Amino acid sequence: MGTLWSSYLNGLAVTAGLIVAIGAQNAFVLAQSLRREHHLPVAVLCIFCDAVLVSLGVFGLAALLAESPTLLSVTRWGGVAFLLWYGLQALLRALRPQALQQGDEPRPRSLRAVLLTALAVTLLNPHVYLDTVLLIGSLGAQQPEPGAYTAGAASASLAWFTMLALGGAWLAPWLARPLTWRLIDLGVAGMMFAVAAQLAFAG
Repeated sequence: MGTLWSSYLNGLAVTAGLIVAIGAQNAFVLAQSLRREHHLPVAVLCIFCDAVLVSLGVFGLAALLAESPTLLSVTRWGGVAFLLWYGLQALLRALRPQALQQGDEPRPRSLRAVLLTALAVTLLNPHVYLDTVLLIGSLGAQQPEPGAYTAGAASASLAWFTMLALGGAWLAPWLARPLTWRLIDLGVAGMMFAVAAQLAFAG
């Protein structure tokens, strides 16, 4: 039960730390929420895409890592280095806090057009493959309970995009404050450093 819970929390923490960073996908979901334009289907699509990509990364890489101790070691220390780098970037962002920018399009669009745009924003962004498939996936593949880790990652995605979709209008003034993102980035840095330390000393 301890390893199950630990793996779940690791998946939750790593994904939460990556997903709240200011980016095109978050800006798009929030903008759709503010406009009340197909914002719930957009959130569901983003959650589904994240779950599929994380699962592919975790279970695809798990099979490879199980057959190669050398690759496991390289992936482990590569993950530690990336987490430390990402935590440092979050600390630097905290020194230069930003606000989440929202776009504004006056004409309503069809559900199909909005979902296609959401897919493009999600899948045509190279960072989604680096973060979601490679980083989150490689870390999950090394967990004692990869399934619990994947569930934790999916939980973070579900909570974040649901919050953006349902609370967009309420969240907009809050997310527009640089102090908010300073605190978020400090929390992200702490989570990244903690997971990096756990990964480094796990073996």
